[in-house]
Amino acid sequence: MKKVVFTGPESTGKSTLAKKLSETLGCSWVREYARTYLAQLNRPYVQDDLLVMAKGQVEAESLALKTSDMLICDTDLLTIKVWSEFKYSNCDPWIVQELKNNLPDLYLICYPDLKWEYDPQRENPDDRLALFEIYLVEVKKLGVPFVVVKGEGLQRAKNSMNAVREIIS
Repeated sequence: MKKVVFTGPESTGKSTLAKKLSETLGCSWVREYARTYLAQLNRPYVQDDLLVMAKGQVEAESLALKTSDMLICDTDLLTIKVWSEFKYSNCDPWIVQELKNNLPDLYLICYPDLKWEYDPQRENPDDRLALFEIYLVEVKKLGVPFVVVKGEGLQRAKNSMNAVREIIS
C-alpha cells in the first residue's frame, strides 16, 4: 500500500492535483474532509471542530485504504495540525499522535505560486508563503520523503506525477 498526500497552504491546487493524479493512476483518492464538514456547519468553526474534522479525515482514509493498493489524499492531519497551531497556537494531542500513526509514503507540498482564488472556506490569502515554510519545516520533522510542487497547469500536474512515479517504481 502506498499513500501520497498533497499538503500546503490554501489555493495551491491540492484538490485539483489529487483528483487528476488519482484518475491518471486509477487509484482511490480521499477528499479533504474539512471541506465537507465546514460546508454543512451553520456557524463559524471553533478549535474543537478541528478534532471532529481530523477524526473524519482519518475515517475517510481508513475506508479508502480497504479498496485500493494506492491512495492519493487531498490533505491529511498535517494540514489540521498546522492550521490549529497557526490560528490557535496549539493542537489537540490526538491530532498530533494520529498524524504520526498515519504517515504517508510521500508528501507533495504545493508551493503558493498560483494566484489565490476566493472560496468561502479560505481565509488566508496573505500568509501563504509563511504557511508554506511551516509545512516544509513540519514535513522535515516528520521525516517523510517530500517533493515541492511548483508550476502552473499541466506542468504542475506533470511534476506531481513524476514524484509519485519515483515512489511506485
